[in-house]
Parts: sequence; structure tokens; C-alpha cells
Amino acid sequence: MAPERILVVDDEANARRALVTLLGEEGYEVREAADGAEALAALDDFSPALVLTDVRMPRMDGLTLLRRAKEAGNDAAFVMMTAFGTVEAAVEAMRMGAESYLTKPLDLNAVLVVLGKALETRRLKQETRQLRERVAERFRVGNIIGDAPELQGVYALIQQAAPTRATVLILGESGTGKELVAQALHELSPRKARPFVKVHCAALSEGLLESELFGHERGAFTGALARKEGRFELADGGTLFLDEIGEISPAVQVKLLRVLQGREFERVGGTQTLKVDVRIVAATHRDLEAEVKAGRFREDLYYRLNVVAVTLPPLRRRKADIPALVSHFLERCNALHGKAVKGLAPGTLEALMSHDWPGNIRELENAVERAVVLARGEELTADDLPPVLRGPRPSAGAVERLIPGATLATIEREAILRTLEMVQGSTTRAAEVLGISVRKIQYKLKEYGGGGPGPDEDPAADPQAPRARKEAPWKPDPEA
Repeated sequence: MAPERILVVDDEANARRALVTLLGEEGYEVREAADGAEALAALDDFSPALVLTDVRMPRMDGLTLLRRAKEAGNDAAFVMMTAFGTVEAAVEAMRMGAESYLTKPLDLNAVLVVLGKALETRRLKQETRQLRERVAERFRVGNIIGDAPELQGVYALIQQAAPTRATVLILGESGTGKELVAQALHELSPRKARPFVKVHCAALSEGLLESELFGHERGAFTGALARKEGRFELADGGTLFLDEIGEISPAVQVKLLRVLQGREFERVGGTQTLKVDVRIVAATHRDLEAEVKAGRFREDLYYRLNVVAVTLPPLRRRKADIPALVSHFLERCNALHGKAVKGLAPGTLEALMSHDWPGNIRELENAVERAVVLARGEELTADDLPPVLRGPRPSAGAVERLIPGATLATIEREAILRTLEMVQGSTTRAAEVLGISVRKIQYKLKEYGGGGPGPDEDPAADPQAPRARKEAPWKPDPEA
């Protein structure tokens, strides 16, 4: 491992050289500078991990050096050196982002201890940031949150389809996050700098939907006082998301089919043929194959839409993601309502895991928001949840009282759920505490939720199986 670099900045030559010698003997790579201006120039080419600088110096003092370095985005740790009578300046430096300060005359042992701690703090910050980036990259596609096995195929399809211009059909129950998938397809595509335009087809009547999609000319109908561009024109070069496509009328289906085939259309009441370059992403909670068989949806349009199909699992089939989702909603609702709820009280996670969530993620988000609004402490209790979710709340000693005469399955369930509450929902940390794999915890969470094992899941999986994966942390760091 390469030695860590330290830049020593002091206008007193003897003091500066003594520090350079000391730190060099300790194995650090050291460079010196006589003032802040010289040090600022050295930051780029030397790239120190830590800057040990005097506060009072000619040309540029230590505070100005610190401020200029932070403004430039330099991540070096700063430790300030100051005379006893100017400690206020060192305190000001701490407010500006310095890690610590030392008073002159220096105690050489104290110097080594303070610098060692400052460097360790910097290393931990870097590791945390890198871990956060890896977690975000691996377990988030766009704003979709979750690591359940049922989502892995969805992630793979999004990443494969996004770079292309293929039409995508997103299927799934209401509230499963179909709009987030559409957004991810756009953001991961070459069209990400162009518009992402949304149309909720079920919210508009046939005439209004046609006008919204294709636009209209002045006088095309009563109230058409000026020409209006449609959503296809607005989305030119980008992506058009047609939500609840299964609700559109046969007449609009015919016109939409023409756009999909030739990328051309006319405004309502117009004769000019317009051409657009738009990527279509559609979504529906309906079974379009059944709608086709029933004669309510055109077969040729269905095949045009169904080039790539992405099916989102309902929340009841991916309950292992509930802790990460609750964490995300908890953070958002705290910010929205000015609250400071830190986590879940005993029994709350079990209540959330026991519910079937017919409204899926949208229902979970609403439940968390209600609980945050009503919470009177720093933890969400079962009493804060909607009545349909409330269950018995175990006391702090419930686990201990279960042991005499309790089944091993009951004890295991309590151990897993209580440990998840203790570590604020992180299945990775819970697995470390319990000495089992993340996959085993995910399997158990699905079992406790009533989902049972999937077709390829083994309840007796090796506790140390290498396939264990990490999920988004329970409380994302504000710096994420």
C-alpha cells in the first residue's frame, strides 16, 4: 500500500522541517509549503490526503487556504495549527470543515495521534461514499428500490431495453411502480436529455385524449381557440409514457396504431402530416391478452406495443423489500412534514410484513406517511399504522418469555424480526448479527409474509451462501 501523503504548511522554516522529518520517519510521504498560496498550488499536483497547516501566515493564511480548497472540491482532511491565544481561529476552521486543530508549541505525540485519527476519518468517509455508490448502482435502477429476487429480472430487462428504441409494455397491478420503470427506461437511454412526457389515458375522455395526444388546430371543435401541440410533438426526440393504455377507446387505438407504424399523424382538425421520433413506453394493470380475446383491444396494436414486456411483481411477492421501502418513505415523509422519526418500534415491522398490501407500494407509502404524521415519538409504533395493519405489540422482554416451551420456529421468527428492528431494517446487518446469510433472511421474510418460498428458493440454503446480497440501507445517508 502506498504511503499516505501529508502537506505541511508553515511560514516558520525550522518548525516546518521538524514536522517533515517526524512524519517522514513515521512512513508518510511529506511535502512542505511556506504559505497558503504555495500550498494551494501544491494541492493539485501532490494530491495530499491531509493538510497540516498553520493558521497565521503571510500572503494567504490557513483559513483562506481551507476555504479555497473546499470551494475547489478538494477532499483532503485539514488539521490546523495555532498559538494558544488564537484558538478562536481554529474553532472557526472546524466550522469550515477542518477535522481538528493543534495548539503551539506542538506535542509531537499529540501530532501523530490527531493526524492518525483525521486520516482514519477520511478513509471511513471515502469507504462509506464508495459503498453507497456501489449499493445505489447495484440495487437501484432509476428510482426503483429493492433487492428481492423477483426484481432482478425486471432490472435486467430495463438495462437491456433502455439503450434501444424498442417499444416497451409495462404490466402489473396498480401501485407497483410502473411509472418508475418508464422513467428508468428514459433516464438510461440515449434520449435522457430529451423530454419525458406522461399521459394518463384513463383520466381523459376519448375526445380530450385524442387532442392531448395529437394536438388540434384552431377551430377544430368548440373551445379550440388556438392551435395546440399534442404530447407526441412535445415528446419529439424523447419518450412518451402512455399510462393505463388498456383504457383507450377503439377510435384512439386506430390512430395510435398508425403512429406506432409510421411515426406520423395529423392534429385534430388538421391536414398537415407531422413526423416525430418518439420512443413509446406503455403501461396497464389490465390483462391485454384477455382484452384482445374479448374484442376490446386491437390485436395488431397489442403486438406493436408488446415488443418488450416488463412485468412488475406485486408487493406481496417481494416482502423482503419492505424494510428498504419503509426506509425510503420514512426519509421522504420526515422531510415533507418536518418530522424526525428515526425508525420502527418493536412489533411495527411484523405488522407491516403480515399485511398483503393489495394497494402495493402506493398503499405502503400512504401507510408510512400516515404513521409519520401521527407519530408522537422517535419511533413508529403499531398504533400509528392504519387500523387494518395494527397487531399486538410485543414488550421488550417478549423474546425472553417466549423461550420456555416455545418452538424453535417461533424463537427464530422473533429473533429475525427483532434484530431487523434493532438494526433499522438492514438485512445485511441483521445477517451479520445472527450469523446467517442475507438470502436466508429474505426467504424467511417472504415466509412470514405468507408468500412462501419461490420455485427456486431453498429454505435450507447454506447460511454462508456466496449469493447473499446487500440491499439499500435502512436510513440512506443525507450525503448520498
